[in-house]
Amino acid sequence: MLIEERFCEILKLVETKKTVTVQELTELLDTSESTIRRDLTVLHNKGKLIKVHGGATTIGISFNTVDHEVAIRQDLNTEEKMRIARYAASLIESDDFIYLDAGTTTGYMIDFITEMKAVFVTNAIEHARKLSSKGIKTYLLGGELKFATEATVGSKTIGELRQYNFTKGFFGTNGVSKNSGFTTPDINEAMVKSVAIENTKDKYMLCDVSKFSQISPVTFAEVDDATIITSKLEDKSYKNYMNIVEVDEE
Repeated sequence: MLIEERFCEILKLVETKKTVTVQELTELLDTSESTIRRDLTVLHNKGKLIKVHGGATTIGISFNTVDHEVAIRQDLNTEEKMRIARYAASLIESDDFIYLDAGTTTGYMIDFITEMKAVFVTNAIEHARKLSSKGIKTYLLGGELKFATEATVGSKTIGELRQYNFTKGFFGTNGVSKNSGFTTPDINEAMVKSVAIENTKDKYMLCDVSKFSQISPVTFAEVDDATIITSKLEDKSYKNYMNIVEVDEE
């Protein structure tokens, strides 16, 4: 395949899927990983897409109606997610009663938690397992299990959530938009996030820069409803938001 043909195929895939990994492109285009990485760098420099750690996303405001499986999202922007997660974990105090939302970045937080006396509630199966294995007191919300995000959702989950009042909550989002707020593709997951946010005193939204100017079908909170913890922002239009914390590279 000629290089221009490959560029065209990559851009088609990114436009269709919104987020793709290097591994996906390697398999779909029958090309080496090093070639795909070079192609993504060239297309990123041309302003055709946004190269992220482990893959690429669409550029500018885009709409994403699909919740990709955890296994796919786990490999995207890993270094950024780790920095964000480390900072978020440092905010936990001994007397905190914490809601930990499903998501890859919130999941990375668990590795950095040093405060063992805080109590956690989560709707994420894997989060609960990891927290419990560290010896941290953890409550897992019941409900319907959503395969893509490995999280419980539905009326039972919401009913249990309404019983709690959290000191801090750490949340994930599929998109951040100045007009549409924090969004996610699934209405059931959006309802769980919304109720948890309502019942939380200090709210933190953990999201790498690829989530900015991305919109999914359902809004679960406004941009100023939570402190946003992210990495270095390239989009200068968000610089006037006082609730955004940019975590510098180490």
